[in-house]
Amino acid sequence: MSVEGQGYRYTAALAADIEQRWQDRWEAEGTFHAVNPEGDLADPAAGELGEKYFLMDMFPYPSGAGLHVGHPLGYIATDVVGRHQRMLGKNVLHALGYDAYGLPAEIHAISTGEHPRDNTLANIANMRRQLRRLGLGHDDRRSFATIDPEFVRWTQWIFLQLFNAWFDPEQQKARPIADLVEKLGTSDPAVIDGYRLAYVSESPVNWCPGLGTVLANEEVTAEGRSERGNFPVFTRSLRQWNMRITAYSDRLIDDLERVDWPEPVKQMQRNWIGRSHGAHVDFASSAGPIRVFTTRPDTLFGATFMALSPEHPLVDALTTPEQAESVAAYREKAAAKTDVDRQADKVKTGVLTGSTATNPVNGEQVPVLVADYVLMGYGTGAIMAVPDGDARDAEFAEVLGLPTVQVIEGDTIVNSSNADVSLDGLSVDDAKAAIIAWLEANGHGTGTTTYRLRDWLFSRQRYWGEPFPIVYDEDDNPIAVPDHMLPVELPEVPDYSPRTFEPDDVTSEPEPPLGRVDEWVHVTLDLGDGPKQYRRETNTMPNWAGSSWYELRYADPTNADELCSPANEAYWLGPREQGGTGGVDLYVGGVEHAVLHLLYARFWHKVLFDLGHATSEEPFHRLFNQGYIQAYAFTDARGTYVPADEVEETVSDAGVSTFTHDGQPVDREYGKMGKSLKNVVTPDEMYDAYGADTFRVYEMSMGPLDVSRPWETRAVVGSQRFLQRVWRLVVDEESGDTIVSDADLDTATLRVLHRTIEGVAADMDGLRFNTAIAKLIELTNHLTKAEVTARAAIEPLALMLAPLAPHLAEEIWARLGHEGSLARAPYPVADPAHLVADTVLCIVQVQGKVRAKLDVAADATEEQLTELALAEENVQRAIDGREVRKVIVKAPKLVNIVV
Repeated sequence: MSVEGQGYRYTAALAADIEQRWQDRWEAEGTFHAVNPEGDLADPAAGELGEKYFLMDMFPYPSGAGLHVGHPLGYIATDVVGRHQRMLGKNVLHALGYDAYGLPAEIHAISTGEHPRDNTLANIANMRRQLRRLGLGHDDRRSFATIDPEFVRWTQWIFLQLFNAWFDPEQQKARPIADLVEKLGTSDPAVIDGYRLAYVSESPVNWCPGLGTVLANEEVTAEGRSERGNFPVFTRSLRQWNMRITAYSDRLIDDLERVDWPEPVKQMQRNWIGRSHGAHVDFASSAGPIRVFTTRPDTLFGATFMALSPEHPLVDALTTPEQAESVAAYREKAAAKTDVDRQADKVKTGVLTGSTATNPVNGEQVPVLVADYVLMGYGTGAIMAVPDGDARDAEFAEVLGLPTVQVIEGDTIVNSSNADVSLDGLSVDDAKAAIIAWLEANGHGTGTTTYRLRDWLFSRQRYWGEPFPIVYDEDDNPIAVPDHMLPVELPEVPDYSPRTFEPDDVTSEPEPPLGRVDEWVHVTLDLGDGPKQYRRETNTMPNWAGSSWYELRYADPTNADELCSPANEAYWLGPREQGGTGGVDLYVGGVEHAVLHLLYARFWHKVLFDLGHATSEEPFHRLFNQGYIQAYAFTDARGTYVPADEVEETVSDAGVSTFTHDGQPVDREYGKMGKSLKNVVTPDEMYDAYGADTFRVYEMSMGPLDVSRPWETRAVVGSQRFLQRVWRLVVDEESGDTIVSDADLDTATLRVLHRTIEGVAADMDGLRFNTAIAKLIELTNHLTKAEVTARAAIEPLALMLAPLAPHLAEEIWARLGHEGSLARAPYPVADPAHLVADTVLCIVQVQGKVRAKLDVAADATEEQLTELALAEENVQRAIDGREVRKVIVKAPKLVNIVV
């Protein structure tokens, strides 16, 4: 095999020939097919399946721009892991699907008129082509897209499981809604619907007029704008679908201790859920009790005023006629602000309602205000203000001239007593316990726990998403579509866009595209009691739906009867030890999904576990966040980006670099890759210039996998030269002959080889691919310098290289006379006999005079050195039969014998 005009040298052209041949062979032979215990993907001839290994990449979205070299970093890493685990004898499940719903495809459809499905499928085909050329060892039978009708069917089915379930607080788990009907003795929707895990409610939502849709909290930036498009987002009260994720708050926090995740990700989820222990306290007022939540009930004696959210339901009743105009104006102004604006670090504002409330611990009348920094979506929408214990309250009290009562002195409580209870002198924890007991005993409040987490807003006013399997009857009650009618598919629409509005049009209302297809919206169905007219739900599910359960579909992708068969789910995801959570063995993806996708997927999986559809309690047992590949970009004097590959670098004698484009100086900046930055490098360019294996080795060698690193195209050649040296150990570049011999290895080579085997195996287990490659380079350099081409060294080198540069390794393996793929060949194991450390020179003295010099193992013990020294002929001659009084050893370099 040679490439015309280039002989047998390992060039990009030769690499391309090798790579594409092996990719075709892997596909034809099903090399990476994982075997299921049962179903279509079972293999009766496979026998005992043995130990499994299930690894996943985070769902890619098939962008129209295709991949740049930063995208495959995680995919190469998981492929290296999967290949290594196969060579360790495991049944490896590694597949890749596509998260194909989403706003980009809809925006493209709106601007071009092309159906989002057509555009999405074309993008998937391009991405599959780019990733196949990389040589990824995926089980192609298990690939799917979230827009596939079968996948949509099961996404809708899971939604109905949530719709037909409620959370039992006593058992702390989801149960079928039929159990609740039996428990309450009623099936009245007005009662039952309020318990469902998927429910419709009129509630405050994030309305984005500029996008024409409602957003989840997690889709709103810290600046109170839409994550996509950067439009203003406002709080509106609308009728929307929600998921009762809050019911799982405690389990979502507590079970983080049971999974192998990076601690920063765990902390992000804890912070997002925001569990706080404290008390609900009732302040009596003319409009009834005003309930507040506080984490510091021990400071209750210092509460000198109250503040209500502008949206609080008691504001109208508490506002006196004299204050009505001021309160109305303040509330209108607050409605135009985002939650972030309202909580920004600036002078706090508020307006008096004209009413007071009674502090339950001392009977003091405290003024009640309306303040926009109090949010209805957090706590109860009302706060007690303690200027002595809270800087924000102190600032507000100063602005409005309200009093401050000292209740905290150091670590104890002061000025806090009444006829029944005294907190004076108590620590904070003891004071909390005492005041909560008093509140409960006197009917003024209860100890409680609150959460920052809000129920998951699940409605989108978009076309390109999963339709809800819900219809509404004549009384506007939501009714589940029967399973046999799934999937509910999207209709064709005349216009893909929801109606959008001026970005600051607060009074606008959602108008989804599906609402325009009257013959789809209004349908006659027989749901068991004869044909009736129903109205379909015109919102669609958010793009998070499909990615909240896809790990289960990888395990059983062709099952038409079940989401995932119990046997297949238990094998691939079930717990492996007593008390374990189960889940995917390794999940690799970006840390940007720490709250959104990961929290939602955990919630759905726990519901499926509760309802008996999974034996695993968590979807992903081990999580690894890869870093990012970043790049330099260059701007000219106008601040305009210029093509990075056209920039020339000049290095002065002092080592200072300057950069020019068309002879003009440009400035260099460091950050992400992007078309707008004109610094994109594509995998296709790397395949053409170097080959896929070189690209793989370079990305894995750039640094630790969890650390971001800069892309440098000029450095890729170093990885190519390494692979060329490996190739020359096996192939004569002039004749193409295989030059491997059956010679024995010398001692030095055996030591280098087995140290490399031991070190690379440890690095592979620890995902330290950069150091594994460094060790393989050292071994290759040794073999090259020592002119060793013996099979005993080349075979283990090829096997260790296989996960990283699989095509080249396969080609070498074949040249060594093996007929089958090395994909499941046993990974090399180090021989302890050859792991003895290098020798060092040990000086032996008798009475302080040097009598011998010994080559000894670097890790030789004192006893071994003593024995070797006393046995040495010159040493015995110097001792001359005298009694040895003492042997002083400073291992491994000195032995001093005293006679």
